[in-house]
Amino acid sequence: MEHRIQVKMFGRFEILVDGKPTDALLSKTRKGQALLQYLLLHRNEAVPNYKLYEALWPNEESSNPENALKTLVSRLRAVLVSCSEELGKCIITKRGSYRWNNDLGIEVDLFEYERLCKELKGVTVLGPDELKGFNQVLEMYTGNLLSGIEHEEWIISRSIYLHNEYLRLVYQFIDLLKEAQDFDEVIRVCRVALDVDAFDERLHLELMDALVKTKRNNEALLQYKHVTNIHFRYLGIQPPEGIREFYKQIIRAGQALDMDIDSISKELKEYDMTGTAFICEYAVFKEIYNLQIRNIERTGAIVFLALIMITSMDYQPMDPLKLDDIMRDLLEVLKQSLRKGDIVTHFSASQYAMLLPCAQYDNGKMVMERIKRAFYKISTNSSVMFSYRIDMIKELDKMGNQTNG
Repeated sequence: MEHRIQVKMFGRFEILVDGKPTDALLSKTRKGQALLQYLLLHRNEAVPNYKLYEALWPNEESSNPENALKTLVSRLRAVLVSCSEELGKCIITKRGSYRWNNDLGIEVDLFEYERLCKELKGVTVLGPDELKGFNQVLEMYTGNLLSGIEHEEWIISRSIYLHNEYLRLVYQFIDLLKEAQDFDEVIRVCRVALDVDAFDERLHLELMDALVKTKRNNEALLQYKHVTNIHFRYLGIQPPEGIREFYKQIIRAGQALDMDIDSISKELKEYDMTGTAFICEYAVFKEIYNLQIRNIERTGAIVFLALIMITSMDYQPMDPLKLDDIMRDLLEVLKQSLRKGDIVTHFSASQYAMLLPCAQYDNGKMVMERIKRAFYKISTNSSVMFSYRIDMIKELDKMGNQTNG
């Protein structure tokens, strides 16, 4: 009786026989798994023994590499036969080489994926067959090729290529769905693809745009906050400029009011009824900063730009989750210590930037010292260092102009 054998190469490597995993048996031979994976990646060629030895035993020398490889193949075959008789025939021996047996009818997700990539390339109409094909790609590509060992030298270039192909197909699918005005489906596709590539800028933008188009502005805003958070937490940086700029589009979409001055006045008045500093996203902070520069040029007002940075005493990178907690506590201190006219933004994973309308530098420095004392009062971690810089916007602008010139 023939068994259904499936090999999964996207995400974690897995071989299923009649739906049952063979991990317990295959885990006994790690080198054997690598041999199998190498032959699968080169399924249309007989791989010379020396190439296999170089790939599987990099930087190792042996007095008899041929014998080491022969022993490995023999052990691997024994394990595969214990999984299934058919599986035991998957390696063909040729003079001085080995190859994958393509005639056994074993289902390999990589082979099916590559077939779909060819079929869907250049598709311009989204019919039932094309729709099925794109959805198969989404279902099949659950992670990078051979996740966990994708940084092996013989896997890297293939893994990158297949990942790029995945993104190309997803973008193509999204474009076709947008032409069909099927924005609910765009949302689903983006969310599935973001599980695979959480930092892809275009996927985040397409998702937020589709949410806005389907009048789900609150969800778009939550998505913006999510992408900002993961960039801070895992990369320690602001999200790309395209994403930051999209924030303003989300806000505009959610503020479509009647052209009635009373309702507009009421909306503006109720926008922030708290007595604390105004906490805003970086895109908004940037706009306010530029407005302040214009205001300074026109009225001569004095506004200071301040920057607070949290670092470890030894200047080593901090644990992201620990840094998140510290920055959250610091934000509470800022809310309690600053006035209503002050403006705060989370500038980077470890920094807050502030605009402080003050009469003179000493006043601004006094505010910063007050924040510093309040922070150290609540901070239970003695290895954390609070540092800050403060300067007048007008002077900073002059310095910027001199540098640009």
